[in-house]
Parts: sequence; structure tokens; C-alpha cells
Amino acid sequence: MGIRSSILLCAALVAFAGFPASAPWGTGSAHAAPDKSATGQRAGSGLPIPRFASLRSDEVNVRTGPGSRYPVDWVFKRKAMPVEIVAEYENWRKIRDWQGASGWVHQSLLTGKRSFIVPAKPANLHKTPAASAEVVAKLEPEVTGEIRSCAGDWCRVKVAAASGWIERTSMWGVYKSEPIN
Repeated sequence: MGIRSSILLCAALVAFAGFPASAPWGTGSAHAAPDKSATGQRAGSGLPIPRFASLRSDEVNVRTGPGSRYPVDWVFKRKAMPVEIVAEYENWRKIRDWQGASGWVHQSLLTGKRSFIVPAKPANLHKTPAASAEVVAKLEPEVTGEIRSCAGDWCRVKVAAASGWIERTSMWGVYKSEPIN
């Protein structure tokens, strides 16, 4: 091997060694980016991951990576749709919807207001938190609403003009034993 080949091989190895083994936007990792506080850059919000949030706007661009230089993969067109934040990188959040699709959005397009969606089969909205309670409304799949509070197996919600209680297992947008006040 000549000197020129050795130098090129050495330069390639040095460049490869500096390449991160896993980027925060990789498909296999749901962890936040490493803390960059030593450089003065924010690594994320410091809030727990995963967590639920809602879309702030009627039109939200979902990108392939955490930055405006990444292409828009698709556009959400439903304000207050619940999403799960599964990773953070600076001001960008990797979100997943109720159907499992994921991508990156800017934090300003999300809100902490809690919402839910009825995922697959119709759900009953009850007057009180009991399966035997009067049914106020029947919620069809893909109906969304606002979560007011949750305790035990039930959440108090508002859908359009109707308010009532729905079982946690009948909706997507809240964790199994997560308290919401």
C-alpha cells in the first residue's frame, strides 16, 4: 500500500470515527438528543418522554427530520388532534399519531391542552363514570374531543356540545393510569 493510499485510508477512518453512531432522529431510537448544555444549546424541554399533546393549528407540516431543511412528509389538517411526543431535539418534537405514523414538528405547532380520539370502534359517553350510567352520546370512530380530567378508569370529556365520561380504554390520548386534573 502506497503512502497516498495510507493517508486516504487514515483520513477516511478519522472522518468515520467522528460520525455519530445514532442520530436523535433515527428510526430505531425514541430517546431525546444528548444534552448540549455545555455548548449553550437546548437539548429539549426537559419534560417527560413520551407524553401527549395536541396540534395547535388546522395545518401542521410533519417533516422527515428535526429542522426546516428536512422535507415535509405530510400535513395534518385537524386542529386539536392528539399526538404523542416520542422524542425531542432542540425546538423540534418527534410525534406519533393514533394510527402510528410519525414525524417531526416544530414545538410552536403543539399545545399542552389534552385531547382524545376514538380510535376504532364506537364509544359511549356516559352521564357519570360508570358503565351502567345513562349514555349521553355515542361517539363514532375518529371523533375528537377535549379531556377535562381523568381518575381511575374514566375520563371526563367534552365533545362539541356534549360533556360526560368515557372509559380510558375507549379512547387514545391518555396513558393507562395517568392522572389529569
